[in-house]
Amino acid sequence: MALEWVVLGYAAAAEAVMIILLTLPGLNSLRKGLIAVTTSLLKPFLSIVPFCLFLLMDIYWKYETRPSCDSVDCSPSEHLRHQKSIMKSQRNALLIAAALVFYWILYSVTKLVVRLDQLNQRIEKLKNKE
Repeated sequence: MALEWVVLGYAAAAEAVMIILLTLPGLNSLRKGLIAVTTSLLKPFLSIVPFCLFLLMDIYWKYETRPSCDSVDCSPSEHLRHQKSIMKSQRNALLIAAALVFYWILYSVTKLVVRLDQLNQRIEKLKNKE
């Protein structure tokens, strides 16, 4: 079960790196290539959304079926295991939220950068006409 969290973590990291590279000033020479790579990767990265929903349902199922350790007769090791399980679920939910937010930001930034590039080309055409 840890492999899917590793995949989601790498996908979120790749999204974050692409966002940083698209928004860094001074990379104008690389920007066209970055835009092409990012726009071609947006559709495959869309598969993160149902994947995150599946993992969120998995967290919810584990939460609902988890044995509770609220009674006094819980041993310290059982209590510790219960707390670790809760912490892992919270961490994984945070990872899911980060991956979804990064995808949304990447989509929005890519759309804005493409639109900005189109407007700059229009301005150049108008300047060349005059």
